[in-house]
Amino acid sequence: MKFLLKETIILFENKRLCDKISFSGDKMKKQYLIYADESHRKGKFFSNFYGGALVNYTEIEKINGMIIAKKEELGLYQEVKWTKVTEQYLDKYLNLIDYFFDFVKKNKIKIRIMFRQNAQVPQNLTREHQEKEYFLLYYQFIKHAFGIDYCNQNESDQIILKLYFDKLPDTKRKNKEFKGYIYALNDFFFVNNVHIYNEDIAEVDSRNHVILQCMDIILGAMNFKLNNMDKEKMPNSNRRGKRTIAKEKLYKNILKNIRTIYPNFNIGISTSSRGDYKNNWKDPYRHWCFKSKNSIFDSSLTKNAK
Repeated sequence: MKFLLKETIILFENKRLCDKISFSGDKMKKQYLIYADESHRKGKFFSNFYGGALVNYTEIEKINGMIIAKKEELGLYQEVKWTKVTEQYLDKYLNLIDYFFDFVKKNKIKIRIMFRQNAQVPQNLTREHQEKEYFLLYYQFIKHAFGIDYCNQNESDQIILKLYFDKLPDTKRKNKEFKGYIYALNDFFFVNNVHIYNEDIAEVDSRNHVILQCMDIILGAMNFKLNNMDKEKMPNSNRRGKRTIAKEKLYKNILKNIRTIYPNFNIGISTSSRGDYKNNWKDPYRHWCFKSKNSIFDSSLTKNAK
């Protein structure tokens, strides 16, 4: 289904941001931007990690500017990401994550993390399913993780959804095919008057998007803990490396922030909707442990297996 609209492109560029952010359509229409990325395709216990950060466009310029200013205040002038965490930079990362979570706690930024438990083994997968696993799961993440189908309380209002994916890792043809599937979500969201335009589905460089960078840190931390990377020892030693210890401290700080929102939050299961599916949209932070309908549980693939 095609949606026709005279479009006005509104461009703004934040300090130190190389990528311009454009918003299509009438400025008065409500618009949301989702930054999305993936982390680890195959882990020891959990795999297929996807993460996203959703921001209201009316807030994005202000939030970007504030987080960039905080980075500069901390002396972090380059891209921040989970793989860069070291003992030397730990305090700076702790400060930045605390600051980032201030926006999450106020529901200015919504964070969603999705992963799959290896012990939930899908059955009857075709060769095509296996080959397209990465994009099929990414599609499910965008379709369901944010509860977009509950975002429009007044369906007479039109909502425009933009999607910025960190550089997709496949061929141009396959990446284009995936974007086509994302565009086809219009058929799913249309009933709630939520629309996606082709030009609003883009690949971006995370170096130019600080919200995407901070989300990467959270996503990496969850993969780190769920796959027991915090217990890894140095070669020929019974001791953990300094970087592993630093990452564990950062993970614990992230968990502490999450638990100020949800006491006793369990990172390895899907966050409860608490009897109201609208919370899939309303909540500032949620996890989704994806499980295919025809999967079987194999206890030998769990952390507790002997």
